[in-house]
Amino acid sequence: MLADTVEKWAHAYELKGKAEGKAEGAHEGEVLLLQKLLTKRFGTIPVHITAQVSTASLEEIERWFDRAIDAIQLSDVFEK
Repeated sequence: MLADTVEKWAHAYELKGKAEGKAEGAHEGEVLLLQKLLTKRFGTIPVHITAQVSTASLEEIERWFDRAIDAIQLSDVFEK
């Protein structure tokens, strides 16, 4: 009985770890895509922008990505 409970906990912990890994991987992928788009559109990206993108939430990254498609200049992407 105790062994079954421990096995269930271990399985739940493993599933949680996999979900967190997938979310982290998705975030890293979005960061890389935005950085690639910004570089393609505007050339070399300043270090502070790269840092800002790397620490942003997924929602911010998606908003900036959409803006980057039509932006005239880099600063247009990050306007509030």
